[in-house]
Amino acid sequence: MQVFAISTPKNCYEAQLVQDHHRLRASVFATRLNWDVEVVDDCEADGFDALGPTYILAVTAAGRLAGCARLLPAMGPTMLADVFPSLLPKGRLNAHPLMVESSRFCVDTALEEGRGDGSVHEATRTMFAGIVEWCLAGGLTEVVTVTDIRFERILARVEWPLQRLGQPEKIGATTAIAGTLPANAETFLRLRPPNYQSNLTACSHQA
Repeated sequence: MQVFAISTPKNCYEAQLVQDHHRLRASVFATRLNWDVEVVDDCEADGFDALGPTYILAVTAAGRLAGCARLLPAMGPTMLADVFPSLLPKGRLNAHPLMVESSRFCVDTALEEGRGDGSVHEATRTMFAGIVEWCLAGGLTEVVTVTDIRFERILARVEWPLQRLGQPEKIGATTAIAGTLPANAETFLRLRPPNYQSNLTACSHQA
């Protein structure tokens, strides 16, 4: 699979990928997980999408979007600090300039390509490696995120364990947890799947 990092689409193909990613978010978060998110014309978006994020996108050999995540500087407005402060000690995120927030991570696990025999879909590993590679390209060292207990187990399975920042909390139907993940060369090499292809050098970098 190929991984892209897109901040401002530079052509029709990148614009289509960003549009597809909003549709995937709607399919996963609204339809499958039944989260309370806003969906318009089969696309999910929120106010954080207006802050100039970078989208990490995994694309299959056939050109179909397989996974996505949204990255924003942790020093600015973030979902964790502004929407889920109850997951943080004393409600505060001790962000630093080399930290980025990952949010809206999702994968189209219905895809046959990348399913393989492993316990973690290739698209998931591709997304993990893409996030870390993007961080390395910008000199960033740490990823902060809000996730759930189930996904925390997936991170542990691929040897990218979440360092919890606080205690799990029931939010809707999800048991949520906030934590940080290291972004370094060793982690990238461990996470990168065999068929990993990167287009990050041709894409914008913001943090």
